[in-house]
Amino acid sequence: MTGEVHDLLGVGIGPFNLGLACLAEPLGLDAVFLDARDGFAWYHGLMFDDATIQVPFLADLVTLADPTSPYSFLNYLKQIGRLYPFYIREDFQPLRAEYDAYCRWASERVGGLRWGREVVDVRREERGDDDEAPVYRVTAITPEGTETYRTRHLVLGIGTAPWAPIDREPLDGDGSVALHASDYLHRRDELLSLGSVTVVGSGQSAAEIYHDLLSSAGVDGPRIDWVTRSPRFFPMEYTKLTLEMTSPEYIDHFYALPADQRDRMLREQRSLYKGINADLINEIHDLLYRRSVHGLASGLLAAATTLDGAARAVGAARADDPPGALRLDLSCADTGRFWTHHTDGLVLATGYSPTPPRFLEGIADEIDRDERGRYRVARDHTVDRAHSTIHVQNAEEHTHGLTAPDLGMGAMRNSVILRSICGREVYPVETSIAFQQFGAPADGADPAQPAPAHDSPTTRHQEAR
Repeated sequence: MTGEVHDLLGVGIGPFNLGLACLAEPLGLDAVFLDARDGFAWYHGLMFDDATIQVPFLADLVTLADPTSPYSFLNYLKQIGRLYPFYIREDFQPLRAEYDAYCRWASERVGGLRWGREVVDVRREERGDDDEAPVYRVTAITPEGTETYRTRHLVLGIGTAPWAPIDREPLDGDGSVALHASDYLHRRDELLSLGSVTVVGSGQSAAEIYHDLLSSAGVDGPRIDWVTRSPRFFPMEYTKLTLEMTSPEYIDHFYALPADQRDRMLREQRSLYKGINADLINEIHDLLYRRSVHGLASGLLAAATTLDGAARAVGAARADDPPGALRLDLSCADTGRFWTHHTDGLVLATGYSPTPPRFLEGIADEIDRDERGRYRVARDHTVDRAHSTIHVQNAEEHTHGLTAPDLGMGAMRNSVILRSICGREVYPVETSIAFQQFGAPADGADPAQPAPAHDSPTTRHQEAR
């Protein structure tokens, strides 16, 4: 450990902290970012050839904060000689593989990224002066040994971890396959060699996996089933006034609500960000129709169905079920009926959830938490009790709403984080962009009057806390 104290240390290098590194670089900040992996990788288990990201290319690492940044997606295309092909394509949504390649391109050029460093401990350094700003000592394990860093500000960008309603590990092996969607493409051939595969989940990943398996199954492939606890296979809502909910005004509105109200609203807003691309839903129906014309079975397709449990089947449900088939315990929300379903393969496309990092145990008393133990995230994304030195990326859905995992809001969040760290607004934060009003008018305001012109972001300073 040296006497050097970094201005900023980021833990985890996903798209959000990678964008922060790109935006911090020209500011003269001493910033370093640590990640346990060997290099940038983004959902490689779901990197279908034709899959696109669900936001326009402007939602890259930097553009919505700094359109002049050399780390923009458009500059990436120009540097690799693909700007005109992208222009002629006339599609705002980059391919998923294209976005991943862009992020890897940026990660190879921006300074301060250090791979192969697993953060295992964070402690507050005792400095003998209660009024002095804290310094954190961060310990990381590398293949060569232990490294120690010191920093004034922490930004936690470790992302979310695969989540499933059951433990899949005892189900995987001995003639059956059970995996999370994040590993799908790595084990796709195993699934296609089975007699039957069941996909569980309601969102875009579940639909993509079901479509891919059904397209590949052919005549002799496995029976493909799909069950979801959602009341229907619903499309993602993508109308423009709904998109205004990914705005600073809506974040302010959502943030000011009581916690119970926010939780209820998030459940009701699932179709806004966890639905399926409407074109893909139609493609699935067309595929099922073509198969039916040729006399091919469609398999089970069931909504309002919850996976309550799973185990190895004692007896096969069908004569051709191989030994080791899985028995799924299902229930129908509409009828209240419980039933069982047998399958050889199980794909849990059940999403991701935040995982509290163990390396914060050394400063657990400094983290502000609500009555349910979740981060009490301030409006400027800080979670330390003083709300000044520890920031989070994509761990604030319960406080800031559906924008937390949205790639399009990453640049704005990073602008807010950098404003807090620098003590000044270095990237203008647009605060008034929506035409609609969220919530009741302020006391004394006349909702019939025209809305004021959008404020200059340099004159209206958004409240940080």
